[in-house]
This record gives sequence, structure tokens and C-alpha cells, in this order.
Amino acid sequence: MKFAGKVIKYKDNVDTDVIIPARYLNTIDKKELASHCMEDLDKTFASRVKPGDIMVAGWNFGCGSSREHAPIAIKESGISLVIAKSFARIFYRNSINIGLAILECEEAAERIQEGDEVEADLAKGVIVDKTTGETFTAEPFPSFIQEIISCGGLVEAVKQGKIQ
Repeated sequence: MKFAGKVIKYKDNVDTDVIIPARYLNTIDKKELASHCMEDLDKTFASRVKPGDIMVAGWNFGCGSSREHAPIAIKESGISLVIAKSFARIFYRNSINIGLAILECEEAAERIQEGDEVEADLAKGVIVDKTTGETFTAEPFPSFIQEIISCGGLVEAVKQGKIQ
């Protein structure tokens, strides 16, 4: 799985309450969730995110509540991949479960800047900042997790018979 897009960058400890504020948790409409993604942290996010964009963040991304709404809102907004120094464990698992591609890479998250053009190969764990020419290496997921993400999440992977 390969990704390419423009970077939208955030700092450390972005919690699920700012990814999707609790006042919007009364809906399961993915488009509605996406329209409010990041609004308490970045009022411009929904209007500037484009399909395929890549989110880059610092330490402990997705900390806070264990809601699946957070990675759903990010994915539905058009973000194709989130690269962070680290992820809160429940966000990490929820992202895999709903098919949001993520990579942990401290060096990439530190050096890649807002607006950079980035390419990433999830299978190889290679991240290339096309703007600066720098290449970074992340630990790729095992093939069965890559399969879950490529199917669009755990439920879809089971429906398609890719995992049991």
C-alpha cells in the first residue's frame, strides 16, 4: 500500500476530544463526523484537507477516550495516512480496526513539515519527504495487519474472507 499527499501537521498529545469533539458523538454519519474533525484544535482543517493528504503528529497521538469515532473522522475527512512519533494504544488499535493507515516514526514526524509532499510505502515502512528529499524508515506492520488496513478495516477483512 502506497500513499502520497500533502502534510497537515500537529504537535504532541492530540487527544480524541479534539479529533472529534464529544458534542458530535450522537451521530454515526461518517461525513458528519469528518466535517467536525479537528475543529476544536484547527478550525481550518475541514476546509483545507484534500483526499490523500497525510497527517503528521508528535507523541501520544489519539490519547484520551477510546472512541472509534476519532479514526473514522480522520479517515473520512480524506486523510490517507497518519504518521506520528507514537500513538495512544487504543487509537492505534481502533485505526487498524477501521482501516486507517498509520505509521510510527519519530524521525519522520520530527523532520517533516506542514505542507511538505510525502510518499509512504506501508508494506516496506519507507517514508519519503519529496519536498526535502529525506527518506525515513518505520517498522512495517505484519502482513495480516496490512491486509486488514487494505480491506478497509477488520469487519471488511472478515466479510471478504481475508481473515477468520
